[in-house]
Amino acid sequence: MPEALEMAARDRLAIALDVPSLSEAESLISRLGAVPGWLKVGSQLFGIAGPDAIACARREARVFLDLKFHDIPNTVASAVAAATAHRVSMLTVHASGGVEMLRAARDSASESAERSGAERPLVVAVTVLTSLSPADLKEIGVATDAVEDQVARMVDLALSAGLDGIVASPREAALVRARAGDGLRIVTPGVRPAGWPADDQARTTGAAAAIEAGSDLLVVGRPVVQADEPEVAARVLVGEIEEGLARRSA
Repeated sequence: MPEALEMAARDRLAIALDVPSLSEAESLISRLGAVPGWLKVGSQLFGIAGPDAIACARREARVFLDLKFHDIPNTVASAVAAATAHRVSMLTVHASGGVEMLRAARDSASESAERSGAERPLVVAVTVLTSLSPADLKEIGVATDAVEDQVARMVDLALSAGLDGIVASPREAALVRARAGDGLRIVTPGVRPAGWPADDQARTTGAAAAIEAGSDLLVVGRPVVQADEPEVAARVLVGEIEEGLARRSA
């Protein structure tokens, strides 16, 4: 694999540090061998280790803080300011919080970065959780039980609010790219290597297919975290991403 393509592929892979202790996160990061360009700190690890988890991950890669802020605009703005001070490179909010909340998050990221001299984190909006099926949407009272329709609504909100990107399953990546063009980065969880079970994800696909469909960053947890050799598993994904990039440019 040409070095430039390999680096491009690594920059499109985020490994979720979904482990129950900071020491296990440190061990996993070491075993990953600096393969992924991003490390994701989610609710589990942040709840256990707090900002120490961010600092640990930042020593090896860019940090994606995935706490999915969803509250009144002022509260979300304060949370984004705190995350920016910890120098994360990307963070999540829920698009369903509404356009005013999304704008508050965007503005807070910019203003906080300017005040502190930190890099402004990318603010990306979660559309529909990858664990939700059409039946789940109906159960929680969404006006349509078509996942694609709900994702499209959330994409429009993110565009209106001036966010950097959205989080959507690999199955909606092509839809988002067609609707948003290059206006939004597409962050895609729920990616599964061939032969790996779906677990609690309802809408999954492989890495190459997700990249070919338009995804910019793939977030992978259990298939790497639970692997006997996490670095090898991550390198396999980098190869699949490179394959997807080649198909996309063909």
